[in-house]
Amino acid sequence: MPYSLKVGAIQCHILNDGLHPADGGGFFGVVPRLLWSRVIQPNADNMIPSDTRSLLIESDAGLILVDTGNGDKLRAKDRQRLGFAGRTDRLVGELRRVGYQPSDVDVVILTHLHGDHAGGATRWDTPDHTPGPVVATFPNARYLCQRLDLAEASFPNERTLATYHRENWQPLIENGQLQVVDGPQRIDVNVRTDIAPGHTAALQMVWVEHGGESLLFLGDACNWAVQLNRLAWVPAFDLFPMTSIETKRRIRQEAYERNTLLVFQHDAQVVTGRLVAGDRGPEVKPEITEEAWTDMGL
Repeated sequence: MPYSLKVGAIQCHILNDGLHPADGGGFFGVVPRLLWSRVIQPNADNMIPSDTRSLLIESDAGLILVDTGNGDKLRAKDRQRLGFAGRTDRLVGELRRVGYQPSDVDVVILTHLHGDHAGGATRWDTPDHTPGPVVATFPNARYLCQRLDLAEASFPNERTLATYHRENWQPLIENGQLQVVDGPQRIDVNVRTDIAPGHTAALQMVWVEHGGESLLFLGDACNWAVQLNRLAWVPAFDLFPMTSIETKRRIRQEAYERNTLLVFQHDAQVVTGRLVAGDRGPEVKPEITEEAWTDMGL
C-alpha cells in the first residue's frame, strides 16, 4: 500500500514493488543469525521478508520516481522464487493508486542498476507480460544513472553477473532516454542526489528538502533501520563493506542534526523513521511501520 506524506510543501509517495523472501545472511553479512534474528525472525530456510520500495516526488521539475523495483520481465521460476506468481503491475499499480500513469513520470532516478532497482525501468511490450520487444516502462521520462554504475553493470564480474541485466537499461540508451551523469545532481531546487559508496561504488541516495524539513531515500546505503543503529552490520551484498560503514557514519550524523525523515527501501518492518539520541549514539525511532511476513504472495 502506498504512503503519502509532505516534506514542507513537497508531496511525496512511498510506493512498493512487492514484498518477497530473501536470504537473511545476505542482508546481515557476517553478523551471527543469533543476533539479527532478534530483529527479524527467519523461516526454516533462513529467509526473511524484503520490501522493494520506490519514492515518487511531485516536484517543480515534474514527477520524479526513484527506483523501479524488480519489474515484470521475470522468468517463471524467478517469479515463483520471489512470490510474484500472478502478481503483475505491482509498482505501476501503486502509481495508479496515487493518481498517476506511467506516462506521467518525467524523471526516473536509478539509484544503481541491480535488478531489484532497475528491473522495472523497462517492460515487455506485450499485454500479458510474456516475452516480447523491450520498451521503456515510463515512456516520457528522462532516466538518470551514474557513469561509474553503468560501467560496473556493463562489465560485470563473477560476483555481480547475476544481478545485472542489460535489457533493463540498453533500450533506454538506444532510444536516448538514459542520461548518464557523474557525481551528485540537482534535479530540482528541492530535490538532489547524493553519492553514497559502499554497496556499489557510486550508489545514489535522494534528498527532498523544503521549508526546513528534509527526507532522505537511503536506497541500499542502509537496507534495514538496525543497520544505521549498528554501523558494523553490513550486508554481504555490499561490494565495499568498510566504505559502507563510513558512508553510514556520515549519513547518520547529518540526518540526526537535521531531524531528517529516513525512508528504508528494504526493511519489512520499518518504512520510515528519524534518528534520536540513544545509548550508543543516534538510533532510529520508527514512524511508519508494517508487520513482517505479510503480503508475501506465497
